[in-house]
Amino acid sequence: MRILLAEDDFATRKYMSKFLSKYGDCDVTVDGMEAVDAFMLALEEGEGYELICLDVMMPVMDGYQALKGIRDIEKERNIPPEKMAKIIMTTVLNEEKHVKMAFELGCTVFSAKPLDVNRFEDALRRLGLIEEK
Repeated sequence: MRILLAEDDFATRKYMSKFLSKYGDCDVTVDGMEAVDAFMLALEEGEGYELICLDVMMPVMDGYQALKGIRDIEKERNIPPEKMAKIIMTTVLNEEKHVKMAFELGCTVFSAKPLDVNRFEDALRRLGLIEEK
């Protein structure tokens, strides 16, 4: 699996990168703009991401803007829904308005921080990205 992680906090980025790397190749960016650029580059190389993990609060471009940008690119390129990247929003902002906005913009899963590894792995299983235990 090809994975893109966008996380501005160093400790969280290091932890998430190590965790995700056991499931596939994990590219790491530090803000939303880098994430959108990496996503576009991957598509142009014909090797899109199957999973994208976006932090909500990031500099330059936040996770919501990055999510919208990625979904807009997929629509422009007529990528069918079943081929679109699975996008998991990761954030400490777990109030209903944040969750609602993320889903309205097209996120697949909303995961609160601190990350619960078991729940995160369950979400990956439900998405068909990793095999059952």
